[in-house]
Amino acid sequence: MTKKQVVLCVASLSAAVALLTAILFYEGVLWFNMPSRQAYPVWGVDVSNWQGDIDWPVMAREGMDFVFIKATEGQAFTDARFAENWQGSREAGLLTGAYHFLSGSSTGAKQAAHFIATVPREAGMLPPVIDIEVGIAMPGINSILDEMIAALEAHYGVPPILYVTHDTFEAFVAGRYTQCPIWIRDVVKQPALSDGRDWLLWQYSNRGRLDGYEGSERFIDLNVFCGGLEAFEGMLVVATEP
Repeated sequence: MTKKQVVLCVASLSAAVALLTAILFYEGVLWFNMPSRQAYPVWGVDVSNWQGDIDWPVMAREGMDFVFIKATEGQAFTDARFAENWQGSREAGLLTGAYHFLSGSSTGAKQAAHFIATVPREAGMLPPVIDIEVGIAMPGINSILDEMIAALEAHYGVPPILYVTHDTFEAFVAGRYTQCPIWIRDVVKQPALSDGRDWLLWQYSNRGRLDGYEGSERFIDLNVFCGGLEAFEGMLVVATEP
């Protein structure tokens, strides 16, 4: 075999291995992260209408301690299953919070008002979450965040949690909003934040499979909290009135 043939053979084999790895990862067979219950005793999921009809007592028996439920997006969209998921998860004893998918096309004040009108302030709820998955070149995001963070904190009595990818953290959050806990998505490795602060929540997989839901999305996002249950419960909203 010539040197050129060896190089082509190695390249073909590497491409095949990479393709197989990608397929196994996409199908939820291969996992890059596998945090232990000993290291991270508080586990949870985040859901939306894509998970369809959720049997919340079954979900609780799957070992989940908390859930964040999609509530709103932008200034007008409301998740079709938010109300039933909110009620069902709380009745099942899960610690429950709601998240808003940030839009760059409306003001932070309008988006906050929509979220507040949708998500009741209830004792024992988790802090609200702003999901920042906008394009990193989108202008005006920090002005939108400034308004929305201030409005949500004023209404719910706690700073909102910011859900970020590494890209959106770098673009919009690094070195800013130090009062807001960080929920970081990293499905490949254990995350570290570039500005040195600690993360609060880690979405370590978007390819989880659990019993208890029947939707068009067969996978579910899996998360851990950096700390024990007592510390987690210390974040809960304690009053029902702003």
